[in-house]
Amino acid sequence: MNVLPTAIKEFIGHCRFEKNLSLKTIKAYEIDLKQLLEFLLKRNYSIEVNKITKIELREYLEFISSLKPKSIKRKVATIKVLFNYLEFEDVVIINPMRKMRINIKEPKTLPRVLNIKQMSDIFKSAYEKKNTDEKNYSYFEAIRNIVVVELLFATGARVSELANLPDDFINVSSGEITIKGKGNKERIIQVCNKETIEILKHYRKEFRDKIKASGGYFLLNRLNKKLSDQSIRNIVKILSERACVQMHVTPHVFRHSFATLLLEQDVDIKYIQSLLGHSSIITTQIYTHVNREKQKQILKAKHPRKDFSTHSFQYPE
Repeated sequence: MNVLPTAIKEFIGHCRFEKNLSLKTIKAYEIDLKQLLEFLLKRNYSIEVNKITKIELREYLEFISSLKPKSIKRKVATIKVLFNYLEFEDVVIINPMRKMRINIKEPKTLPRVLNIKQMSDIFKSAYEKKNTDEKNYSYFEAIRNIVVVELLFATGARVSELANLPDDFINVSSGEITIKGKGNKERIIQVCNKETIEILKHYRKEFRDKIKASGGYFLLNRLNKKLSDQSIRNIVKILSERACVQMHVTPHVFRHSFATLLLEQDVDIKYIQSLLGHSSIITTQIYTHVNREKQKQILKAKHPRKDFSTHSFQYPE
């Protein structure tokens, strides 16, 4: 494990079999560490892990400095995790990341959210395709697409969480849906809307054989395989365009809207944190900023002070 390629291989195995991290996280680690290795080789630097110092790592940071702050933060975090692992395993004598102070500031951007009318229009665009011939693939596709948007809005789940949702994690009798989130942490979302429950029951009843053939995944494609993250993104894009929603709508916009609309209904932010599966409430607090924007719009349009004027008052010059 003294050279970086071997160390990376051992580290990825540790993440996969011991930490049981998601395939998405492991793939990100592989991409980031491969890029670091290629950089060191291209510069003719040593790839012995004990000879990688903060000097080489600082040059690497300069090399990736043109990337978006979020991407840089992820790559730095990956390197930190690798060297923490090597230090724990007594492979490196000195962890070079412990001697580096890295401050990467991301510009604060408010999440894009749908209002109630836009959300309603997307649902209508999904449901209007329901009444097709039940023997055709188009019928399965129509029902499946309805289930996708219903689940996105009912749970606030991430797209990867929804794509990997097993059939047996959905209890249509109680309305409880178990979501397996980051770090394999599970959270239970209670679905209370009768229409949502009914379409989930109908989908399962009609396509039980397809679900079984997929290995037990709830959302499927035409080949009875698990529906991919990208397919869910495409479904949301098509339905929002059909509904003439004038913004780029993604599954994550549904997640943002789920949180923001609950906040506007005076739901405590701690409950929203739990529903979203955020480990820290600081992550959830971005929605309070969105709510302030909504508050500003409401007060600007509705505050009664706009109904009277004091223009007659003369200010002294």
